[in-house]
Amino acid sequence: MPLLKLTAEEKQIDDAMRSFAEKVFASEVRDDGGRQEISPFDVDDICPISHLEMQAHIFQLEAQSTSSEVRRKRRFFGRKTVNLSVPQSETSSTKMSQFDEYISSSPMYQTVPDFQRVQITGDYASGVTVEDFEIVCKGLYRALCIREKYMQKSFQRFPNTPSKYLRNVEGEAWVTNENFYPVFTPPVKKGEDPFRTDDLPENLGYHLKMKDGIVYIYPDEAAASKDEPKPLPYPNLDSFLDDMNFLLALIAQGPVKTYAHRRLKFLSSKFQVHEMLNEMDELKELKNNPHRDFYNCRKVDTHIHAAACMNQKHLLRFIKKSYQVDADRVVYSTKEKNLTLKELFAKLKMHPYDLTVDSLDVHAGRQTFQRFDKFNDKYNPVGASELRDLYLKTDNYIAGEYFATIIKEVGTDLVEAKYQHAEPRLSIYGRSPEEWSKLSSWFVSNRIHCPNMTWMIQVPRIYDVFRSKNFLPHFGKMLENIFMPIFEATINPQAHPDLSVFLKRITGFDSVDDESKHSGHMFSSKSPKPQEWTMERNPSYTYYAYYMYANIMVLNSLRKERGMNTFLFRPHCGEAGALTHLMTAFMTADNISHGLNLKKEPLMEEYAIAAQVFKLSTCDMCEVARNSVLQCGMSHEEKARYLGNNYLEEGPIGNDIRRTNVAQIRMAYRYETWCYELNLIAEGLKSGE
Repeated sequence: MPLLKLTAEEKQIDDAMRSFAEKVFASEVRDDGGRQEISPFDVDDICPISHLEMQAHIFQLEAQSTSSEVRRKRRFFGRKTVNLSVPQSETSSTKMSQFDEYISSSPMYQTVPDFQRVQITGDYASGVTVEDFEIVCKGLYRALCIREKYMQKSFQRFPNTPSKYLRNVEGEAWVTNENFYPVFTPPVKKGEDPFRTDDLPENLGYHLKMKDGIVYIYPDEAAASKDEPKPLPYPNLDSFLDDMNFLLALIAQGPVKTYAHRRLKFLSSKFQVHEMLNEMDELKELKNNPHRDFYNCRKVDTHIHAAACMNQKHLLRFIKKSYQVDADRVVYSTKEKNLTLKELFAKLKMHPYDLTVDSLDVHAGRQTFQRFDKFNDKYNPVGASELRDLYLKTDNYIAGEYFATIIKEVGTDLVEAKYQHAEPRLSIYGRSPEEWSKLSSWFVSNRIHCPNMTWMIQVPRIYDVFRSKNFLPHFGKMLENIFMPIFEATINPQAHPDLSVFLKRITGFDSVDDESKHSGHMFSSKSPKPQEWTMERNPSYTYYAYYMYANIMVLNSLRKERGMNTFLFRPHCGEAGALTHLMTAFMTADNISHGLNLKKEPLMEEYAIAAQVFKLSTCDMCEVARNSVLQCGMSHEEKARYLGNNYLEEGPIGNDIRRTNVAQIRMAYRYETWCYELNLIAEGLKSGE
């Protein structure tokens, strides 16, 4: 994708930032016994560069173009107010149309009622000095370009609005390109068998080989022996590390931290003022919207594990019911003998009749706050791993029958509720290449299908556990076990019918584990290659994320070439641990499963509780519901039906209030505020010319 041409001076600055980033990384590796990762507010405390050196580093950036400093300041201050501007599509010129004090005459705003807008006037409107502002804008521009590049390479989503601003900065016309869009499996038509295998594509006969942790695709074995892979967009590690170092250096810059902090404070205050001025007008819109309210808006639980998709009462009821029906059925195997369900409960010294929701103890309450170990224990009903294995596993003595039944019952409940959807996660560990065939066979043989469910694969970051038990020789083998079976099923679907059917229902990959656990390793050019990672220590979050992203990127290129659905990368991120986790997700992830910082907020998954705690209005909750549909891996056809045909458009034009119950005033406020912030960056770049 196009970038501004770097001058010799800018190249020198890039080298300085790279050196700075490497020193910050080095400080984290050295400080192995204490705090290992960077906090958003204490970079200076652990930064190897002193305050004076940092000031000198910033001064080096500020010293550019000193001859035009006075002229630049005069021109910038003369603007008085940074006007809002929205770039137009490819049908217009590359110039932006100016909005006079936010008031728009564009047709897209005709359906938006009049409302009171918040505007900053005066000599300056960014919150930092002109010199700092220019430094910040150059950095933020490149950061946006970096994310756009990695999203487009992997067929993940990057919004059109910032793309328009980036092209405008570069002096180019923005042209929409649907080739970069992800592909999702369309909904099953009425009367169609979701498990049919008679329409699977033919074998391409390609040869696969994993090299340095990434699967490469060759036309045949001869090409593989010559190391001549097919011309697909393979990742470049050096380029990724350069971009990562730039972002780390950008995050650590004083001007950037000041600007981001002040803009976020301003935006928070601005929204409060908007609500105070326009809350009643938004409510009026909703009251005038026939039939629709929060309860019949589509909403998706985008963060739910399959083993926790049922509520605790549902699980308790199923355990008691299974005991009534299958008490004499052999359901569990030990080293000594096979046990019936009755014998298993006798071994555990309990009876299902005596169980209660409290004794089941599968609810994540206050005791799990900042305790990932206790959170994991909640997956063991009554604290018994035997019951977890029997009721919540896909691979056990009864071939996961109970687990499949529970999931199908949850799916039936969702269909009856009509407006609720879920994206449950199933685990692939990477311990063995047979995991995929076993999981897909369980899925297909139990005919697990629900129109209100899409599926994701979660990969726990537990290589260290497998290596310590000698299950894996190195980290590269774990990556091979995770990705090679999917590539093989993509190349030759007819040889892997169950897996091919299963992959149609998968929308993305998640990376899960306790983020606060520090590996003692920072991903850099000196990191061992996956096949060289033979130590028992776990790789870092960034190391995991890069190699997952890299393989998903190649896999998506192959699947899109075949007309198959592609996958998103949607890891857990930002819940605890390092700032570098968020930086990595910014580069590689379509979106994050959830990123609540548990040091500051409780984990809220219920709309009702969230409405009480965060004082959310009806419009707020409908907006959250709409965003959940946008975020999920639901097909284009379904999203168009639930959100409106124009849902891909950003701003009010993309909102159908009759379906979403989100006020057009709210959509206009969000879009105009977004454009204003992007325009600030564009103005800052222009002022430095």
